[in-house]
Amino acid sequence: MQKIIQKLLLLFTVITLSLPANADVVKPALVEVSVFSDGSTFVQIRTSLEALLTGINGQYRNTQDAPNSEEYDRYRELGPDQLKKVFEEFYAELLDGISLTVDGRKIPLSVSVIDVPPRGYTKVPRTSVIELAGEIPDRATSLRWYYPLRFGDQAVRVRQVNESSGEYHWSEYQWIKKDEPSRPFSLTDVYTKPTFWSVAATYIEIGFLHIVPRGLDHILFVLGIFLISMRLRHLILQVTMFTVAHSITLSLGAYGFISFPPRLVEPMIALSIVYVALENLLTDRLSRYRLSVVFGFGLLHGLGFASILTEFGLSEDLYLAALLWFNLGVEFGQLAILVGAYIAITIWFNDPSRYRRIITIPGSALIAVVGAFWVIERVVYFYFN
Repeated sequence: MQKIIQKLLLLFTVITLSLPANADVVKPALVEVSVFSDGSTFVQIRTSLEALLTGINGQYRNTQDAPNSEEYDRYRELGPDQLKKVFEEFYAELLDGISLTVDGRKIPLSVSVIDVPPRGYTKVPRTSVIELAGEIPDRATSLRWYYPLRFGDQAVRVRQVNESSGEYHWSEYQWIKKDEPSRPFSLTDVYTKPTFWSVAATYIEIGFLHIVPRGLDHILFVLGIFLISMRLRHLILQVTMFTVAHSITLSLGAYGFISFPPRLVEPMIALSIVYVALENLLTDRLSRYRLSVVFGFGLLHGLGFASILTEFGLSEDLYLAALLWFNLGVEFGQLAILVGAYIAITIWFNDPSRYRRIITIPGSALIAVVGAFWVIERVVYFYFN
């Protein structure tokens, strides 16, 4: 029976670790509709042009799962000017698919700006910005936004702007994962500032999804610190150090106090995976040095977490609440991984005397191999490409 369980666990590990390392994670579009008191309106869509062009949406966990992933990869290799030129041919389909409806009347929109950043690291989607412009009638009372599901999942919010006073008010985000328009946004009520509690569900979900299922490198690091021992105390100490560390750099990075380029952070995150896995092969003892190393690597992972929050372009009054709830979502994601692994090991394989030989060494070896591959891949991309 134990041999069967061993094979199942190893098979599960191999399948998990064999997921494409260079695949872009399919991320939702962020849509912001700004309505000005003079009647003008602007829609900003932050999304992947490559995903739009290929129709790769939220039904796929990452781009390599899609049947036309090779086409996506070709677009991914294009420079900003080349991709913008290709995307110009998509304008008509984009404008025909989306819809901004004010009091039941569809508002004509036109593309005003396409901003494409330089080609990024292949593990991270390239987020481009599409800006649309239009005019809404006087005394408008409500609007609805529609973004076809074939274009992907989305989060949308509305900003009302008074040019004369300089005041503006944001609505809360609506997360839309079905092929349907948003709920009506009022244009007559003055939006109150979102409260600490009202944004909880949104940012807990964002943080959780950044770990499960999208954060494979973070998952492997957490599994690496888990595998060293079956002792719960060892796990709690390591997770505490990692949590405190990534919370520090997440906070500092989100507020812009510190910033390190991806060409440094991404290879180091991969290296952290290799290190903890190799140390697992050498010892089953939890030393103070190990805790210090986990803390140091936690600082690196926090910088990766901070980049997710900054993509939202949050106003300052939202940052603290978003930061705290996002971090809680990250912790829930880590907890889900650890609880699942702990239950699997303690229930299916409750044999401490053979744990290291059957679980720690094979699992850590596989994690080290995947981490080493990522180190090489990221170094080559950032420094030799």
